[in-house]
Amino acid sequence: MKVRKIRNMKIVILDGYTLNPGDLNWKGLEKLGDLKVLDRTVNDSEKVIEAIGDAEIIFTNKTLLTKDVLVNVPKVKYIGVLATGYNVVDIATANDLGITVTNVPAYSTDAVAQFTFALILELTNQVGIHHAAVKGGEWINSIDFSFTKTPLIELNGKTLGIIGFGRIGQATVKIAQAFGMKVMVYSNKKYLELETDSFKNVDLETLLSESDIISLHCPLTENTEGLINKNSIERMKDGVMIINTSRGPLIVEEDLKNALNSGKIGGAGVDVVSAEPIKKDNPLLQAKNCIITPHIAWAPKEARERLMNIAVSNLEKFLKGKPINVIEI
Repeated sequence: MKVRKIRNMKIVILDGYTLNPGDLNWKGLEKLGDLKVLDRTVNDSEKVIEAIGDAEIIFTNKTLLTKDVLVNVPKVKYIGVLATGYNVVDIATANDLGITVTNVPAYSTDAVAQFTFALILELTNQVGIHHAAVKGGEWINSIDFSFTKTPLIELNGKTLGIIGFGRIGQATVKIAQAFGMKVMVYSNKKYLELETDSFKNVDLETLLSESDIISLHCPLTENTEGLINKNSIERMKDGVMIINTSRGPLIVEEDLKNALNSGKIGGAGVDVVSAEPIKKDNPLLQAKNCIITPHIAWAPKEARERLMNIAVSNLEKFLKGKPINVIEI
């Protein structure tokens, strides 16, 4: 069914600060309607309903649009999710109410792959620790021309296990191969045409038991939640490293903490945790050799500009009656 164009429409962005903390602009959306940008909206149904008011178009990044919210904002015709993941929206209710929901796929592929290796390189080279040592005067006072605070690890010849082989997983493999790493991939789909001496499609058991580094690039589903747990960790090599730039609940954090503190796992780098912002009782805050960053792999300015441009294009296409990147169930 053709979607009618909404004239003189009101657009509300519920949580614009993360996407645009001041280094971008909203001109693309300002041209399409009467734009109101809120830096943040508290995740309380009444407050979200109040923030939306009589707007026809709303954009959200992490502000929850639950059934309680959606049934009480009858003028809303379109929801633009300012992210790839769309679990913040009750899609079933939106579909029932005739509200079009779109997301922004593939804007951060290269950024997240790059960040994956930033975590890997920090774990293997410990640049931060050595920089701090120099700044703290340890090199000035050293009797030797160099020193190391931790063991350093060369990536060439090591095996990287990739769980999930979408766009980000594929981009990560290219970087790994540039470092001379061997790659194992576990995915629902087999990529036999890519098989080489340095690239293998494997089952999960093989990946867990033979990888030196395991990097998670799979979606969060009933089948993947808690994928990294006590039992799967026991099947891994001693000293293996774990990287997660995907979704926090893929890991049972208490089990990862115990494995890090026992030395079974040699190190971990996570950009995502089970509850965000991180809670003070998160087990990983008490784990040895665990790098935690605040969900920023997606956030270089270049990636955020792509996100903004795609979000504007999504709305433009909707208004022309030819919506793209639509989420339905």
